[in-house]
Amino acid sequence: MQKSVEKIMEQTSLIAVIVRASYQHDGIEFFTSHELSQQLAYMHHAPGKVIDPHVHNPVSREVFYTQEALFIRKGKLRVDFYGEDKKYLESRILEAGDVILLVAGGHGFEVLEEIEMIEVKQGPYFGDQDKTRFKGVSQETSTIKNS
Repeated sequence: MQKSVEKIMEQTSLIAVIVRASYQHDGIEFFTSHELSQQLAYMHHAPGKVIDPHVHNPVSREVFYTQEALFIRKGKLRVDFYGEDKKYLESRILEAGDVILLVAGGHGFEVLEEIEMIEVKQGPYFGDQDKTRFKGVSQETSTIKNS
């Protein structure tokens, strides 16, 4: 049985956080530490809950690595995880309703069923300067864990 929230680790380094479509929790649950440059939380409130209007204050932040979140709307996607050294770690299958925050290391994808997804990441985007591509694993050589 899959965990509804899973943290992919390389030793003590967080590589990714997966929140499955089945996840439920009352109130607000953050899956990331305050230090990460991309925050991921789940919110569930009953009708009538009021969230006070607010603006976000200008606060200077320094971002060194792009972190991205994928929201799977339709289909099935294999995600392959790699360490900072580009060595393959393991894979997971994401389906409609699942969310993943890619925090560190490398990642690659193979679409297993026609996919619709939304990506959110820090900007600005610098094209080829933003990433280093490398050879990945295939479906036959990936190790899919159902943690």
